[in-house]
Amino acid sequence: MLRRFAVLAFLMAVLLGAPAAHAQSAEASGTWLTQAGDARVKISKCGGGICGVIVWLREPMDTATGQPATDSKNPNPALARRPMIGLPLFSGMQPAGPNKWSGQIYNADDGSMYASSITVTGADSLRIEGCVGALCGGESWTRAGR
Repeated sequence: MLRRFAVLAFLMAVLLGAPAAHAQSAEASGTWLTQAGDARVKISKCGGGICGVIVWLREPMDTATGQPATDSKNPNPALARRPMIGLPLFSGMQPAGPNKWSGQIYNADDGSMYASSITVTGADSLRIEGCVGALCGGESWTRAGR
């Protein structure tokens, strides 16, 4: 009888744990407005983690050229010509705890990748943090158009 209870308890733990892991990705999925309100990023499940791409910019055109904004700060000349809309921001964002992912984030302002974490802090809020060595900073994003 005790063995049957242990097997049942194990099965219940597995079945109850599976939706929690799925819910973690579902909470971050959606379109998010950056803290400055100058971009919207669509986050979706990607492999075992999450991916994020720019889907909207307040200023989508390069004022100097009159053409769509590009990743002009990227040190790689081939990448510097890619459009900002559709630009992937996250690399290797994998689960790092409840409602948290860790990996790297791309900063189009300087063309560099940084160690980063993303944490769901509420139904409509995310905390994005990035670090260069011991120097860390972050911002809060809000869900767009719920």
